[in-house]
Amino acid sequence: MGVLSFAQELESPISPRRLFKALMLDSHTLLPKFMPHSIDSIVFCQGHGDVGSIKQTYFSPGKGSMASFLSTSKFAAYLIFSYATHRMDELDVEHCRCKYTLIDSDIIDDQKLKMVEYEAEFVSDSHGRCICKISSKYCTDGDIEFRDEDIEFGKDKAMDVYLLANPDAYA
Repeated sequence: MGVLSFAQELESPISPRRLFKALMLDSHTLLPKFMPHSIDSIVFCQGHGDVGSIKQTYFSPGKGSMASFLSTSKFAAYLIFSYATHRMDELDVEHCRCKYTLIDSDIIDDQKLKMVEYEAEFVSDSHGRCICKISSKYCTDGDIEFRDEDIEFGKDKAMDVYLLANPDAYA
């Protein structure tokens, strides 16, 4: 099994604590509202968001907005995810950090992808704004090649706009 690692940092004018609460603790409520073109719903299959919880995201059918290009040594395919199931492995609310794993999806096994491990940390810059550090490890069983642009995520600024317009939300 191979492991491909990626890291990225995203900047936001929102404080780390507020953004962590909104994106990591309440994503099941907020993301379907802010991304209805991509996400139909997010439901807990087990737990309520704490360590060991499992939640499933159902993506909007036929929209293609949760798609990724996957290049292998033999072919390149356009993938549209219909669902993804994540397990919360570690959660540190006080320090705005968590680790979670993609444990099931309609691309798991089909494209030699076995699981994806994520680590997210929300830290403050010198002005009180947030830098979200996200790392991901793609565990593969075979010859899969990813490009950095294939792994782009989290660039949607709708959450920033909402939190700026509603300063009491997640305060």
